[in-house]
Amino acid sequence: MNNKFKISSIQSLSISTILLAAFMVFNLFVSSSVPEKRADEERAVDLFLENYSIHALPIPGNLNFAGEKVPLHKTYVRESYDRELLVNTYWQSSTLLLIKKANRYFPVIEPILKAEGVPDDFKYLPMIESGFQERAVSPAGAVGVWQFMAGAAGDYGLEVSKEIDERYHIEKATIAACRYLKKAYERFGSWTMAAASYNAGQRGMDRQIERQKTTNYYDLLLTEETGRYIFRLLAMKEIVSSPGDFGFKLEQNDLYPVIETDTLVVSEPIPDFADFAIANGTTYRELKDLNPWLRETSLSNPAGKSYTLKIPKPGAFEVKQ
Repeated sequence: MNNKFKISSIQSLSISTILLAAFMVFNLFVSSSVPEKRADEERAVDLFLENYSIHALPIPGNLNFAGEKVPLHKTYVRESYDRELLVNTYWQSSTLLLIKKANRYFPVIEPILKAEGVPDDFKYLPMIESGFQERAVSPAGAVGVWQFMAGAAGDYGLEVSKEIDERYHIEKATIAACRYLKKAYERFGSWTMAAASYNAGQRGMDRQIERQKTTNYYDLLLTEETGRYIFRLLAMKEIVSSPGDFGFKLEQNDLYPVIETDTLVVSEPIPDFADFAIANGTTYRELKDLNPWLRETSLSNPAGKSYTLKIPKPGAFEVKQ
């Protein structure tokens, strides 16, 4: 055996010894820290259980929609309302977003409802129809905040064409919805039934009335969507009216602000909305955000109709601190 081999063997033995010693020290450290680690985990679990709980929600003694009393003494009515109250309270992100958006849209919708003689509770209808998404399009083709189909839009005075679609016009669509609801109220004699017909259609409600021989929404057996519809409205009304009672904590600056605008009446063609926007101190994006009913990049307007466009006031889109 030569010296070179002896040196190599000694080095290998030394390295092995060092690694073994390190492993033993590591095991000793881990084994000694396991009890402490487990104790920390148990304390974390205890703290979690102490501070986190899911509560059943109290059902109010009296509840009404548009001044019409809800028969909470009936089990299926009470349980249907309880379901929507729980779903919308504990689906926190979605409901929190709706509360924020309501601060922007309610000031637009409320005065129109009042002027049209429609109960204020109907401001919650576009909330559950579209989530206040102005460009919302349903699988069936209903569009806008109030989710109008093209045929119904024409019946209630909204222009729908390649260039203009007033279903996306928040003010005009709200007026059209009011006209529908008033007509439905005359037909059914109930705001609750008028609201349900907004989902199922007036003919659809007529069929159920004929089949079940009652005109009371709460006594009708309806499809799941229509059967949940009024209770969703009631739940959102309760939560948005008193968000703190349901655990939603917001400051005023958390709410989405109303965008301040000026108006500009145009009756001539607009060859290019980007150029038009720049000439009026705004951008294509901001112009389209405020006027989503303008569906193209230009407006030919061959009939010379007058259209009122919203133009943002200086700094309107700036975040206010």
